[in-house]
Amino acid sequence: MIPLRDANPIRRTPIVTIALIFACVLAFAYSLGAEANGAGSGIEALFFEFGLIPAELLAEWQAGRAPGEETLTVFSSMFLHANLIHLGGNMLYLWIFGNNIEDRFGRLPFVVFYLVGGIAAAAAQVAIDPASQIPMIGASGAVSAVLGAYLVLFPRARILSLVFLGFFYQLIEVPALVVLGLWFVLQLIDGIGSLGLAGAEGGVAFFAHIGGFVAGVVFGVVFRGLGRGRPRADGRPLPSSVG
Repeated sequence: MIPLRDANPIRRTPIVTIALIFACVLAFAYSLGAEANGAGSGIEALFFEFGLIPAELLAEWQAGRAPGEETLTVFSSMFLHANLIHLGGNMLYLWIFGNNIEDRFGRLPFVVFYLVGGIAAAAAQVAIDPASQIPMIGASGAVSAVLGAYLVLFPRARILSLVFLGFFYQLIEVPALVVLGLWFVLQLIDGIGSLGLAGAEGGVAFFAHIGGFVAGVVFGVVFRGLGRGRPRADGRPLPSSVG
């Protein structure tokens, strides 16, 4: 099931969401240049310099040198992507769900939420594999936080999704609760399945997805509890005074 768009209107242009997408695309273009100039070794060096390496991050903190260069990679890694599919998938989810969360939270709070969600995602993956020397890259963790918040704030929003039925496919409008709930269950299954596997290192950071999503759910619950994300009876959010 691949979400294509939602039927959840926004009140203002999602400037932050657009800026985040632009920043990720720009970083990807830069990485392509590094790959072209370094014949493959250039992009690898880029990932090792700006990607988050759990073992090196923990070593920096244990040595009392934090926050330092390795700590900064928690943020820089959020804008790097391995390939066009990796980038395209993350940006599609960010665009579909991020604009509504920005609209509900407000622009500056959304920036803080996005970064904190990315930090939570990184912390979850580092906790699972603290000795890893493989760079973690991608906006998946921060985007997962966006998905978690969306699930809490807009559970009944209709998501136009591409559903595959064997060799056939169909476009169906599905509630966000189903789309995002199923996505999270799949992350849990894949994450648990990857534990202890020798080939799991260097693959998908499932626990970053899980950690980011849980952080987003917590933010969404708190936000709704403050009365600023409570939906109408029809599932649409109430007006908010967030600027």
